[in-house]
Amino acid sequence: MVILIVYSFNSSRLVTVWAEFSTKWYVELIHNEALLEAVGLSLTIAAGAASLSIVLGTLAAFAIIRFRRFRGSNLFSFMTTAPLVMPDVITGLSLLLLFIGMGQVIGWPKARGAMTILMAHATFCTAYVTVVISARLRELDKSIEEAALDLGANPLKVFFIITLPMIAPALVSGWLLAFTLSLDDVVIANFVTGPGAMTLPKLVFSKVRLGVDPQVNALATIILLIVGIIGFISWLWMRRAEKRHLREIRMR
Repeated sequence: MVILIVYSFNSSRLVTVWAEFSTKWYVELIHNEALLEAVGLSLTIAAGAASLSIVLGTLAAFAIIRFRRFRGSNLFSFMTTAPLVMPDVITGLSLLLLFIGMGQVIGWPKARGAMTILMAHATFCTAYVTVVISARLRELDKSIEEAALDLGANPLKVFFIITLPMIAPALVSGWLLAFTLSLDDVVIANFVTGPGAMTLPKLVFSKVRLGVDPQVNALATIILLIVGIIGFISWLWMRRAEKRHLREIRMR
């Protein structure tokens, strides 16, 4: 990554040959509409898929951990975590067949594009989010929730007032993980998209065939900077939340 950042300031079009220090690729990046559109589409899909997977993953984790004994629980747990061990090629092909079948039966989706990519990414990201949140739910002290129920709070209120704040660090971690996985995916997106939706990974891979564009180095440097700042802020927030949680446990 350090080498990539250094060569993003290289004036030569050959990314492996250093010429002199220059910022011209950052200037050209601003005027590259195709690349900026791909970045915007990828960020939009990643944010939407991460948010949707957080909702689905939280519900799935809550069902697996808190309602262990129900008919079909083993099958539900297996189907929820299956994308973790499933090759991306198989996942992408199965989702492609699903979307084609849905289009023939109910008439939607009529065309594959950004929406089908979002649905596909949310599908496999939900598995990772479920694992992260399930680990957090296993560590929670249920006595606090039981005390709230004994005091007259209904289960829905207990979930939003007590459980949700306690698993907030896991929600943040799961969202960031899902966002990264969606932003990085290229295999599944190739299966479930059409010619009208070009994500950033697909655009980069298409450019690699003709040689790496130096503007990609500049874009990657900007993304690394933004992700690094967000990751550092999230780490500080989760660290403080964990210390506060440990302090509350010691006070008991």
